[in-house]
Amino acid sequence: MALSDVVLDELGLAPTWVRRGAAHTAPRPQERALADAHAPVRHEADGAGDPPVGSPVSPVPLVQAQPVPPAPAALPAAGDAPPPVLRAPAAASPAEDVFAVPVDAAASWSDDALPAGEPALPGVHTLDWDALSARVAVCTRCRLCEKRTNTVFGVGDRHADWMLIGEAPGENEDRLGEPFVGQAGKLLDNMLRALALARGENVYIANVIKCRPPGNRNPEPDEVARCEPYLQRQVALVKPKLIVALGRFAAQSVLKTDASISSLRGRVHAYEGVPVIVTYHPAYLLRSLNDKSKAWADLCLARDTWLKAGGGAAAGG
Repeated sequence: MALSDVVLDELGLAPTWVRRGAAHTAPRPQERALADAHAPVRHEADGAGDPPVGSPVSPVPLVQAQPVPPAPAALPAAGDAPPPVLRAPAAASPAEDVFAVPVDAAASWSDDALPAGEPALPGVHTLDWDALSARVAVCTRCRLCEKRTNTVFGVGDRHADWMLIGEAPGENEDRLGEPFVGQAGKLLDNMLRALALARGENVYIANVIKCRPPGNRNPEPDEVARCEPYLQRQVALVKPKLIVALGRFAAQSVLKTDASISSLRGRVHAYEGVPVIVTYHPAYLLRSLNDKSKAWADLCLARDTWLKAGGGAAAGG
């Protein structure tokens, strides 16, 4: 064999001789690779088949090879958590925006330190008695919830003319879940009896704060602010003709003032459009017997104010 034939054979370019009548043999690998490299490329349009056999095919210029992309990450093994799927947040329409802040934040406040993704609760000003009591029972709006035994919602006639508002629950109230129990509660019952009233009969009793402050300390301003919507709703539901604020803290919280109790006594104030009379807290009267006569004068003013507001003659005199 000539040297040129040897070179062509090594390059895979030597002609292949087949005896006439012999079966066709498969091309060698070098020949198949070279043929594929120079074969014309035929593109298939969407929905169209291959062109008829024998139709001319236009050669397509060679395109520079692109770098091979990296291999995808290995799939998680069985039992592994699937990778998170990221999705763009859908745009919510204004009508479906359940996270909208109420216009009147003070009156419409809701328990709103909620986990992300949960809808806001209905405004306190929309709740009925049962829903309001249930909301207070699970309230975590301030730090006072951390050490309470029970919330102290309120007790009495929910359609009463008289509404008595105290400061905050003490140890006994926290244990029993009812306002004004123990010795202070007994004295309050005696004061009501002197007016021909009784706990639960035309009287509703509540506190400014629904949870006991540790060590019976005065509640902080932020604690009062977070709890106030509950009291506002209770007043709106009871619709009393008269409010009696029992003690300095209750009077200052209800009337939004820092005035002393001595300067607030003896006058008619107002809360949410309802007349308010200020007097001493029963627990204070247990320690200061001399001021009981002043407390009785306050109750007489309260009775007169109630009568002027359209109250009945149940208290007598």
